[in-house]
Amino acid sequence: MNDFHGVFPYLVTPIDGSGRVRSDVLGQLCDDLIKAGVHGLTPLGSTGEFAYLDQAQRSTVVQATIEAAAGRVPVVAGVASTSTADAVAQAKHYQALGASGILAILEAYFPLKDAQIEDYFRAIADAVDLPVVIYTNPQFQRADLTLDVVARLAAHPRIGYIKDASTNTGRLLSIINRCGDDIKVFSASAHIPAAVMLIGGVGWMAGPACIVPRQSVALYELCVAKRWGEALALQKRLWRINEAFARFNLAACIKAGLAIQGYQVGDPVPPQAPLSAEERKVVAAVLAELA
Repeated sequence: MNDFHGVFPYLVTPIDGSGRVRSDVLGQLCDDLIKAGVHGLTPLGSTGEFAYLDQAQRSTVVQATIEAAAGRVPVVAGVASTSTADAVAQAKHYQALGASGILAILEAYFPLKDAQIEDYFRAIADAVDLPVVIYTNPQFQRADLTLDVVARLAAHPRIGYIKDASTNTGRLLSIINRCGDDIKVFSASAHIPAAVMLIGGVGWMAGPACIVPRQSVALYELCVAKRWGEALALQKRLWRINEAFARFNLAACIKAGLAIQGYQVGDPVPPQAPLSAEERKVVAAVLAELA
């Protein structure tokens, strides 16, 4: 359960108008994703709206995901905060709930220096007895991880993975070249997953896998088998989902797609807005094409 690889959907957080997490809907989604062949589940990623949830809601999401997974696949729970102490407390709590790993995310209001960024991730990894995936997304984060910081963190015995959500695939290759076997790379929706697999990646953690899990798993299996021609043909078809995901609000896009598929996941947490009727048509058209 500690060897993370393959397709890890970034789960949405189903939530009703009163702010109650719909654990039953989340449980059904998790079960369906596992039956579709995904290799793990990631609650409280970007698509899970972690930045818009309170502590109780986050805990409910992680607990519901772990219960639904029932040991069939690893659950890598997102930890995010502007405070090191709070992030450490989250990580310890999710370990106690039964998470298989931690996805460590840094939020920052004021600028941070490399040493402070490194200390944040190191403190999370020091606090738990679980594999840690460090996360970087320069599009959203005020404090990014430099290659020097990544290389130093890769030497930590529990930091074995990085999920990089930059659009720079060359950066991923630099990480792979510099860190070698010390850290394994997961792609994000901002990258072309087949290309990341080709250069040495181990899979992807991304929101779009929630709505096209079967096709995502098929793409991964083609890459593992090094059937690159077939993988590229499938990747070209699936890329339309990634384009829609990049075009619209992350949670709103995937929640709209899941609603079209029959899941009562609700709207994004305000002040985010759901997709408009015209925007939903775009997502519906892509899903119909890939069905």
